Amino acid sequence: MSFEGVHAPLVTPFTADGEIDHSLLARHASGLVGRLTGLGVGGTTGEYYALTLEEREKTFDTVTGAVGGKTVLTAGINATTTRDVIRLGLAAKRSGMNALLVATPYYTQPTQEELLAHFLKVDDAVDLPIMLYNFPARTGTPISDDVLAAVLERPNFQAMKESTGDVGHLHHLATHFRDRLVLSCGMDDQALEFFAWGAKSWVGAAANFIPETHVALLETCGKGDFVKGRQLMAELLPVLELLERSGKFIQYVRYGCELAGVPVGVARAPLGTLTDDEKSAFAAIVRPLLRRAQ
Repeated sequence: MSFEGVHAPLVTPFTADGEIDHSLLARHASGLVGRLTGLGVGGTTGEYYALTLEEREKTFDTVTGAVGGKTVLTAGINATTTRDVIRLGLAAKRSGMNALLVATPYYTQPTQEELLAHFLKVDDAVDLPIMLYNFPARTGTPISDDVLAAVLERPNFQAMKESTGDVGHLHHLATHFRDRLVLSCGMDDQALEFFAWGAKSWVGAAANFIPETHVALLETCGKGDFVKGRQLMAELLPVLELLERSGKFIQYVRYGCELAGVPVGVARAPLGTLTDDEKSAFAAIVRPLLRRAQ
């Protein structure tokens, strides 16, 4: 199992009445196979926090049924309790997922000792390769160096999606854990900085609708061509900055999918939709990237 390459955290398509459109989820996943290294199900982009446990388990089955064995599949299994995380992990394993994305339980704010115990219990119960997800702005709890060092003693803990937005922390991880950890870009508008510091993985939400551009950037930087890498990043940056800084991350990803020919519906409330002006401005920067990929 390798967490390297570009992975798209799949959006969860909804019908007009707000139910999950499983047939469209299967088609969307199938449409990305071969264009990316892998796909994730149940991440922030998929609005896992807005789904019931039963709905989340069914999305695992839908995606593995559609593309299992054709690409690397990672299941996001975050929840507020260890019991629910393990339940989701076991469901993901039964469905045929290849790996897990494990964040710190949101809202509960465990101590670092409790967080370590949580991670180890999940590993004991599920036994699949794990990418940790460090996103304290959303979960309320960071993953400390001590916890990271402790879990890396176990073979299943192999990677971490770093989403603090702190470039200094990126430098720290890249220098102190370089040989023990697959570092994955989880702050899209800092992708170039991640790759300059040796990251070989990118879990990028906009890869739902412009996957080729993401792959080109990672591969170009992987070859050491940062002159071209800067050019590619400059083209992508207006899109990625809107996703990361607008306060409408999910809404922009969903509209990006619509522009790419995959209308996935609107987010579940309380999230709303983009204004007409926001849609027009976003389309103006996304459509040239879509045309270039054709």
